[in-house]
Amino acid sequence: MTIWAIGDLHLSFGCKSKEMHVFGEGWLDHHEKIRLLWDSQVKPTDLVLIPGDISWAMHLEEAIADLEWIDKRPGFKVMIKGNHDYWWQAIGKVRRALPKSIHAIYNDAFLWNDVAIGGTRLWDSQEYDFAQYIDYQKNAREAKPPLNEQAMTKKREDDEKIFQRELLRLDMSLKAMKRDAEIKIVMTHYPPIGANLQPSRVSKMMEEAHIQHVLFGHLHSVKKGLNLFGTKDNVHYQLTSCDYLNFTLLKVL
Repeated sequence: MTIWAIGDLHLSFGCKSKEMHVFGEGWLDHHEKIRLLWDSQVKPTDLVLIPGDISWAMHLEEAIADLEWIDKRPGFKVMIKGNHDYWWQAIGKVRRALPKSIHAIYNDAFLWNDVAIGGTRLWDSQEYDFAQYIDYQKNAREAKPPLNEQAMTKKREDDEKIFQRELLRLDMSLKAMKRDAEIKIVMTHYPPIGANLQPSRVSKMMEEAHIQHVLFGHLHSVKKGLNLFGTKDNVHYQLTSCDYLNFTLLKVL
């Protein structure tokens, strides 16, 4: 069995108005690039981890076409919620709608053979900043006026509250993971540590839980030639945004 990972699929089969090519030519028909590489690499017995931003759908009914597309790909898939997964609401309803080849983690963990998998979305943190690594391109979908100082202060306060809640969710997930599992993997959507591996609240939790691999996404349009993240205190941190991986899958193990 091989373990693969790919994040930020941003599928839009159920909402065609949100196709990803507005973010650059590289995203044109990106789902077809992923399909070709996924189907040629992954075996039915493999495990594929998807750390969030799965579908642009606003409602579960709209996401079904995207979930069915994932189901058709080989391998058993385990996923977490991303910040754009608005369709992902009550976890019971989500799990009932998922095809048999897909499992969703939410405030808990999942055991596949002897691989324990946990995770949570996380959120923006003031502990690290990635602006210098991103080749930002304006697009019509994200055109928003800049926030004034008062609004920025309020946003930082709100972000910290959300982040604190996500730390509680992560703690629940870590406690649910099988302690004696041979392999321990955590997925987060937002990066859990700085690009240069500066310590963070999350990295401390990973070290204390003896996690071996942390997989995450969220970052797009990373400047060419940069090799971000790596290993810190026996924990291997890997960015899996699909455009960062050139729309192929990352072989984790």
